[in-house]
Amino acid sequence: MNKPLRRGPGVAVIIMLMTLLAACSSSSVKQGETGSAASKPRPSQDGAPDYFMDVSQIPDAVPTPHTGVYKASPYRVLGRNYNPMQDGRNYRETGLASWYGTKFHGQLTANGEPYDLYGMTAAHKTLPLPTYVRVTNVDNQRSIIVRVNDRGPFHSDRIIDLSYAAAVKLGFADKGTARVKVEGIDPVVWQQQNNPGYLVRAQPQAQPAAAPAKPAAPVAGGLYLQVGAFSSGQAAEQLRAQLQGLVQAPVFVSPVQVNARTLHRVRLGPVDNHDQAKELMETLRLANLGTPTLVSTN
Repeated sequence: MNKPLRRGPGVAVIIMLMTLLAACSSSSVKQGETGSAASKPRPSQDGAPDYFMDVSQIPDAVPTPHTGVYKASPYRVLGRNYNPMQDGRNYRETGLASWYGTKFHGQLTANGEPYDLYGMTAAHKTLPLPTYVRVTNVDNQRSIIVRVNDRGPFHSDRIIDLSYAAAVKLGFADKGTARVKVEGIDPVVWQQQNNPGYLVRAQPQAQPAAAPAKPAAPVAGGLYLQVGAFSSGQAAEQLRAQLQGLVQAPVFVSPVQVNARTLHRVRLGPVDNHDQAKELMETLRLANLGTPTLVSTN
């Protein structure tokens, strides 16, 4: 009698195994990719990049007045509550600094921006986001300016976590930590001291103060910047109040009748000359308030 043939794995089982292997392979590539299938997986441990870059050529962060909403709401991490400051301009503290690198490169910071280990940024537990600070290594007196856009460090008594590039520039990337002095910066004061002709004034970092009384429209004959025109007087007044907190020039709403309806024009000025007008235009452009036009009163 012939012995019965021994059956191997069924076709369905083979197909299932092949599908599982393909899925695992696809998953391993996806977890490590940052734009292409050939990208390396994200490291399980933090550290320095495996390629050299001369960070001495990377400029410090430039303190720029913030016109949006600061991120300074209470939060909870690892069972502990944190209550961020509402104003970091007068912050002063000395303590240990650490740095973070490849494990977090490309991930979103607490401020919603991708972390760049070659950017001049930092993480802090309670400073409002964003805040600019000067960090000085007390051992070698090297000093840099960074933009705080992330939260941390949470696992120790360290007061600030710097980007890899910032740690290299301060001379402690190979050591891991350093004793530093951290000082908050008022971006408006910094700009006035380092950028002659700068016109932006300080914005309150807590709740904005009440808008000043509406100024009277100026007499005809001057040069002005028109920032917008609205059918809604309320919308025009909101923009006027926002502009008045941003620039030193007077800002006013000028109604005009157009085709049987009223337009509320938001203008600022008078400006002394075209150079001043260009500076104001650039200030408003950087604040994402559009591109105003130069007009004469009529």
